[in-house]
Amino acid sequence: MITHVEMKKSAQKEIEKAPVQVRRKFALWISSVRMICLEKTRKFPSYHDEPLHGQRKGQRSIRLNDQWRAFYIIKNDETVEFVEIQEITAHEYKP
Repeated sequence: MITHVEMKKSAQKEIEKAPVQVRRKFALWISSVRMICLEKTRKFPSYHDEPLHGQRKGQRSIRLNDQWRAFYIIKNDETVEFVEIQEITAHEYKP
């Protein structure tokens, strides 16, 4: 059961630049991992937790909103380490 989260300094700097609602959702995700474990948190559909492919093979991502994603890897000692928080270009949605 994975319940420990570590964050790189670069990821911490990126999340500080994020909008308030993104920071709140990220904090909620971390709390959820610590309280109920990563495996159970992955099941929440609102995070869209998914494995990545290509150059990011071995990483997973969660969606913090339409523009922001958090990318993480699981280290050998079964802790979660965030490798980066990245802004994705905005999508234009039509109501």
